[in-house]
Amino acid sequence: MAQAQPSNNISLNILVIEDSEDDALLLAGCFKRAGYALEFQRVENASATRQAMRSVRWDAILSDHSMPGFNALAALELMQELSLDLPFIIVSGVIDEDTAIAAMRAGAHDYLSKDHLDRLVPAVEREIREARNRAERRAALAAVQENEARFRSLVSNIPGMVFQLLHTQGGELRFLYVNEGSNTLLGLSPPELASSPRLFFDAIHSEDRGSIDAALSLSAAKLSQVNWDGRIRSADGTEKWINLRSAPRRIASSEVQWEGIASNITQSKLAENELRASRSQLAELSSHLEAAKEEERERIARDIHDELGGTLVAIKIEASLLSSKMPIDHLQLRKRVRGIEGLIDEAIHTAGRVARELRPGILKDFGLPAAIECQADDFSQRVGLNCDTAGIAHDIDPDDKTSLALFRIL
Repeated sequence: MAQAQPSNNISLNILVIEDSEDDALLLAGCFKRAGYALEFQRVENASATRQAMRSVRWDAILSDHSMPGFNALAALELMQELSLDLPFIIVSGVIDEDTAIAAMRAGAHDYLSKDHLDRLVPAVEREIREARNRAERRAALAAVQENEARFRSLVSNIPGMVFQLLHTQGGELRFLYVNEGSNTLLGLSPPELASSPRLFFDAIHSEDRGSIDAALSLSAAKLSQVNWDGRIRSADGTEKWINLRSAPRRIASSEVQWEGIASNITQSKLAENELRASRSQLAELSSHLEAAKEEERERIARDIHDELGGTLVAIKIEASLLSSKMPIDHLQLRKRVRGIEGLIDEAIHTAGRVARELRPGILKDFGLPAAIECQADDFSQRVGLNCDTAGIAHDIDPDDKTSLALFRIL
């Protein structure tokens, strides 16, 4: 490998396909005078060219058009066979225009005459820049393709319909992208939704249509996220609950684009409805049990008031009659009878208080404020603490269930 003496830090690797060593040195001199540190290798047949192309990373290839047993078009085919994208410039002593055009069509990037090498260095510099641009574009395209493949792989594993929805300047809604999840969710293919977005909105239950329109309008106006639940009817007539979540972004002065996902939440909605029904049944059962307890309290209170209360009053009367008929000189015995009367009074008072607590008739007859005052009086007498009920509003008239619940809390 021959080397030109470097005059700066800019280096080039050039493969020269040339049967004349003098011509190869002439080409190398052009780069030396331009200030390049050049490394080049001269080859003149197919096998050496192939070996050189495979073993070294070249910046450009300069090729004579015609050599004994080899030519530029054959070298160009070798480069393409090895999938190399290098600046390939034909430098020939004699080449007609038709041959040059055929070589350019075959893939050569430029052609020059050995009599006019002033264009050689600029042509190589230009083609190297173009080759780098092509490499960058290929890398960018490969990255885009890889990202798209990764995106499609992720989207294909998401349970639901992933979409991009555009709100155009004319006020129309248009799907820019829909994944295959639309087949499962709606029974509609992505191309069908892309060509006719109304199919999605027409599938929404009529009672829920207004809410999705309002949610999208609010999101477009305030750029707020959409989180909507509603019913749809798929192509096979099945009604489903879906949850639609999406985030908006403004892409033009009056255009908004949403990226989101629509998921099937039918099972969770059914479970939620069953839970709600179960809670309703539980509430009804609790209300029934509470009503049964109140009925039992009322019965017990009535028995205490009517039977036990009446019996205690009769005993009190009998004890009073007994006391009145006892001789005056039996003071000790009279004192015992009066003690019995006191116990009977206490029993009558206790029976009345218990009856009132179980089912206060005053609550039913005079309302909650009167029942509260009565309960406060009983409490004050029992424990010796003063209860102030002056702040009770007597104009409050809740229903019977509310009054009873508040009294039980008291």
